[in-house]
Amino acid sequence: EIYTLSLHDALPILVDGEILGRLAVKIAKIISGKNRVDYSPNIGGTDCVVVINSDLVCLSGEKSDKKIYYKHTLYPGSIKGVTFSEIMKKDSRKVIELAVRGMMPKNKLARQAMKRLHIFKDDKQTLVSEGKDIK
Repeated sequence: EIYTLSLHDALPILVDGEILGRLAVKIAKIISGKNRVDYSPNIGGTDCVVVINSDLVCLSGEKSDKKIYYKHTLYPGSIKGVTFSEIMKKDSRKVIELAVRGMMPKNKLARQAMKRLHIFKDDKQTLVSEGKDIK
């Protein structure tokens, strides 16, 4: 299955056994626009980030079994927990998305910036940027 995206300024990031937190910092800086010379905190960035091979992201130490992602269903006593390894088996893209979202500010600009983050599980995708195919 080949995915095709039409992006303005697409910056591909290849995950090759990179640690999740360090990867999320790089991505958050790019999509928020802090890596640009003309950065302004009240104007969001314009760069899109494409993360390739999200299945290869890892954690340091024994955190893959011990790290738990919690969510609450808003019913009393209904807090649910899922480990990192379980999420990686189900959908590895969610792990990167949650890490980047946690590093972004909680405002409108961050919600717009998260729309410019595109994550793919493998390298079978195609980017269409300015009429050219980038593989």
